[in-house]
Amino acid sequence: MNKKELEQKIAYLESINDQLSTEVTYIDQLMKMIGFAGGLDTVKATANEIIKKGYNINNLPE
Repeated sequence: MNKKELEQKIAYLESINDQLSTEVTYIDQLMKMIGFAGGLDTVKATANEIIKKGYNINNLPE
């Protein structure tokens, strides 16, 4: 790749990064609004605890 192509690729990747960052921030806000006080960090911790206890989509308690 030449310099111009690399600059175009960098600009494209920066644009994608901005979009993803905006989405993550929005999802974090939504999670806080529905009761996950720490946003995505709390969601991840909760999911890890559920997995650690052996639950998965096929064996959820009723």
